[in-house]
Amino acid sequence: MATKSDTPSDSTFTGLRGIFWPIHGFELKKFLPMGIMMMCILFNYTILRDTKDTLMVNAPGGGAECLSFLKLYGVTPAAILFMIIFVKLANIFSRERLFYAILTPFLVFFGVFAFIIYPNKEALHMSMDSIQAAQASLPNLHWLVPVVGNWSFSIFYILSELWGSVVLSMLFWQFANEITKVAEAKRFYGLFGMIGNVGLLLSGPIIIFTAKYAKSLPKDIDSFGVNLKLLMGCVMISGAIAIATYWWMNRNVLTDPNLYQPGQGKKKEKAKLSVVESFKYILKNPYLGLIAVLVLSYGIAINLVEGVWKGQIKIAFPDMNDYNMFMGQFSTWTGFITILLMIVGNNVLRKLSWTKAAILTPIMVLVTSSIFFFVVWNGTKSTPFAPLMGTTVVLVAVIVGQVQNVLSKGTKYSLFDSTKQMAYIPLDQEAKVKGQGAVEVIGGRAGKSGGAFIQSTLLAVIGGSVSLASLTFILGPLVIIICAVWAISVLGLGRKFAALTEGKEAAVAKEETKPASAELATSNPKAGN
Repeated sequence: MATKSDTPSDSTFTGLRGIFWPIHGFELKKFLPMGIMMMCILFNYTILRDTKDTLMVNAPGGGAECLSFLKLYGVTPAAILFMIIFVKLANIFSRERLFYAILTPFLVFFGVFAFIIYPNKEALHMSMDSIQAAQASLPNLHWLVPVVGNWSFSIFYILSELWGSVVLSMLFWQFANEITKVAEAKRFYGLFGMIGNVGLLLSGPIIIFTAKYAKSLPKDIDSFGVNLKLLMGCVMISGAIAIATYWWMNRNVLTDPNLYQPGQGKKKEKAKLSVVESFKYILKNPYLGLIAVLVLSYGIAINLVEGVWKGQIKIAFPDMNDYNMFMGQFSTWTGFITILLMIVGNNVLRKLSWTKAAILTPIMVLVTSSIFFFVVWNGTKSTPFAPLMGTTVVLVAVIVGQVQNVLSKGTKYSLFDSTKQMAYIPLDQEAKVKGQGAVEVIGGRAGKSGGAFIQSTLLAVIGGSVSLASLTFILGPLVIIICAVWAISVLGLGRKFAALTEGKEAAVAKEETKPASAELATSNPKAGN
């Protein structure tokens, strides 16, 4: 059994060990499998993210502008439907069975899509002539038509979007929050992300390799179809490893009292809430409401930027394999920068307050997105950077947008995700499970659909084949306002988090003194006389 001297503490670690690896030896049995799970989940997340964009942006009649319609009218309803299903399943299954019941259908679909649906896309989808005819007759829905016409691509896109919200934000982080104490989280969570982002470093080269291999095939072969089979094969293998690791932890870690004590968070027995009651619970809880604002703000801001950026990428890389190859290179850089920021971020979490660590992400998004929008807006006229870099105005926008996305996502993975998940720890069990589920899926999707609503409304009102790049004079100021609201919410949540954490620690300390008092009374029967 662990003694008081074995109890994890920041003060135990000094020097380089304290910076890079503040983990006790006996904790590795718990820490490393969690890192492996996150690595597999992020590996799949990256491949799916890059592949779904490649499919939809380059679909017949499609473009980056289609993504806003798909997120609003496809992803958001699917997220709400999934939330209803998730709450129902959570009331029926144990935590372990719920994990398997949610994760397995995702992996099955991605395999079926690559090996059965995509090879038969010509028979299943609208023809290019039909799509163009519908676009001509419905100019205000110009970018919605390809979403419907290429319906299987749209379903792939929707499920790939849900992977990040469901598997990473809900299944993984709910499990982590359940078995991790606040003191451990300050040391673990940053490193979870650092190990997990090795998945980005692995996925990038794999995407590049499969795209290059596909391009080397004879012209009479559907090269992207081969590329897709290779990538989805990797997704299924990685998903199987995550499932196996989770199964092992339930039998070897959660049964070890040194690493996990069931009910240590003072789990309260409550009647399980219905779906409607769960939403009401969140709306009545200001603490969860502020977390939702954080998730919402990030989703809207990053999507307003990405919509414009992906449109520039399509212009620069019109071939599907070239587009996918660029996204693989982008993912590699994202993984590399994120790991560096993880090292910094893990120490920021340990050295600074929650508020100071959490506010760095909106600041990063604000600064980098402002620069990107200025470059795109200025690029419609001219830019002094193009001649110096020996490249086109579009490629300059692609490069600046890549830097913006790498830095924003790196800060998001290293600080935003960790501080957001830490904010759930002081809550009771009901808020952790169902409250967090609603915030992550509905809040996360509402963020993306909020950005999609803004973009799709502008595109529909103007009509025709107008591009998002021409709307930067509207989108740029909106991002600045959103980041300001985000930062204000961080300050408010920080005060509530500090109060909750201090209250919970005081309650735990009071509970720990009770056994000692009872033991003293038992050893001295006369004390009560």
